[in-house]
Amino acid sequence: MGAGQMGNGIAHVMALAGYEVTLNDISQDALDAAIARIEKNMGRQAGSGKISEDEMKAAMGRISTTLEITDIGPSDLIIEAATENESVKQKIFDALAPSLGEQTILTSNTSSISITRLASRTDRPERFMGFHFMNPVPVMQLVELIRGIATDEDTYLACKGVVEKLGKTPASAEDFPAFIVNRILVPMINEAVYTLYEGVGGVQSIDQAMKLGANHPMGPLELADFIGLDTCLAIMNVLHDGLADTKYRPCPLLTKYVEAGWLGRKTKRGFYDYRGETPVPTR
Repeated sequence: MGAGQMGNGIAHVMALAGYEVTLNDISQDALDAAIARIEKNMGRQAGSGKISEDEMKAAMGRISTTLEITDIGPSDLIIEAATENESVKQKIFDALAPSLGEQTILTSNTSSISITRLASRTDRPERFMGFHFMNPVPVMQLVELIRGIATDEDTYLACKGVVEKLGKTPASAEDFPAFIVNRILVPMINEAVYTLYEGVGGVQSIDQAMKLGANHPMGPLELADFIGLDTCLAIMNVLHDGLADTKYRPCPLLTKYVEAGWLGRKTKRGFYDYRGETPVPTR
């Protein structure tokens, strides 16, 4: 469900692992772009010898697309990868309900929203769990598996088996706001934005300091642009609302960038301006 940045990556790795995949979105343009992106990324893998041309051709043949949500209802496993907005996700699960197969496992790729709460809106909370891939999906090795309060052991083991078939590593997380990775990562990004907001350092200084001083492969502000500033803000709001601790208060500068529509790489402007040949800091 959802053919964006995460959805196309999930379809990519699932098809390579031998699964038949149906990719759904409300936009035909998004579906067409997703197929083109998957083909391009698989072509890059084939060019570097990670997969063969035959494997690529077979995997692409396993992916179909549809605009009709009911087409994916009977699937064995559904992974919702829509935008990080709880009401949007709930509407998707509500729309899926009439067409679900008895055996269908529902999962969400949410990076922060309560699995228990999402599951409670469905007819199968025992067969519902969090299935959180990292971005970019074809490259990153970790998948967080998050059990809601009602998730049963068979569902967990089935999803764990899928992760292992993908050649990735599952990490079990409890259903608390932002789980493991984003509970630690996004507040660090938010603190970097506060460091910028308070004038301690500029964009470039902050990113260089963390890359060279802490051996991070990417600076926190560069990483925020890669993730999407709207996603970072949504996660900080989930943490702030869910844990009621002022240490999770989103930085006003992060909110300002999102209000301006400067969401990072996907809009060509964030903490860096990507409209030229090389990214230029915006502060």
